[in-house]
Amino acid sequence: MSVPNPSVKVSCRGLWKIFGPRPELARERAEEGLDKAQILETTGHVIAVRDVSFHVEEGEIFVVMGLSGSGKSTLIRCICRLVEPTYGQILVDGQDVTAMDEGRLRELRRHRMSMVFQHFGLFPHRRVIDNVAFGLEIRGMAKEERYRRAREVLELVGLQGWELYYPQELSGGMQQRVGLARALAVDPAIMLFDEPFSALDPLIRREMQDELLKLQQVMHKTLIFITHDFLEAVKLGDRIAVMRDGELVQVGTPEEIVAHPVDEYVQAFTVDAPRAKVLDVASVMHPAAESGLPSNPAPYTVAPHTKLEKAIPLLVQEGRPLLVVNEQEHPVGYVDWKAVLTALGGA
Repeated sequence: MSVPNPSVKVSCRGLWKIFGPRPELARERAEEGLDKAQILETTGHVIAVRDVSFHVEEGEIFVVMGLSGSGKSTLIRCICRLVEPTYGQILVDGQDVTAMDEGRLRELRRHRMSMVFQHFGLFPHRRVIDNVAFGLEIRGMAKEERYRRAREVLELVGLQGWELYYPQELSGGMQQRVGLARALAVDPAIMLFDEPFSALDPLIRREMQDELLKLQQVMHKTLIFITHDFLEAVKLGDRIAVMRDGELVQVGTPEEIVAHPVDEYVQAFTVDAPRAKVLDVASVMHPAAESGLPSNPAPYTVAPHTKLEKAIPLLVQEGRPLLVVNEQEHPVGYVDWKAVLTALGGA
């Protein structure tokens, strides 16, 4: 029996979601090598999530992205069992969510896990403060105490002074902030986001992304974020999982996925990525052990985690390769124009 890793907050193991009366038949066909379309044609079943395994570290922003119909929203709903998984395990702090009875599952949702939806999900007949305090009301918290907590989180998301308004009196971005505040009010360790910003205008969407990153610096929650927008995934994610037809195609850091897409499907997402902002020096440098070191490097050095957008001006200024040094100031490689241009060209 393996010992649980205390740094892993959420873990999915061999997770399947199959819609139809005979899921075992569809699974057999999948294990024989048939794809999603062939299984639908031959069995009438839809495989929404297909043998998915991954883990999310405590305090990590883990982004799941893919095209419409890839299974990403079904996956996140399986994690909190809004959709019942067909096969596999979901572990939260080492506890199997798929084995929980209704009472334990209710406690998980009330105290340890919150979800933010795409279309806000606010109660139109309730004021902002009552929407935010709803989860605390369900817990049985006294009115004065839950209002105090609701005001705290409304201030945190920049909505102080809007407590007594109704959702329809707020803009779309403000309504999404109310939804975020409601999720934060119960102080969950894990937050699930199902394309929460996709219905917003581009400018408001960027503001909400910035707001979430700013809040995460304070909250240090474990976040699982669903999106179909690769630029959003790159901006927010510590790691990204790319889905296609219910399967995970690639899991890695934004740098790994942009620099080394595993196939044409993943590569298509990376075409418009701001590569200089995403890629760091470590992902493109010539390692010292393989290439040696240049004889006349620039007087400036860079750390492996330095983004290319900061290294490029130094290359322009000096016209010579830059040494890459570790925390002990030991050279671990170098970066030159050939490496940079190859990376920026997507080669």
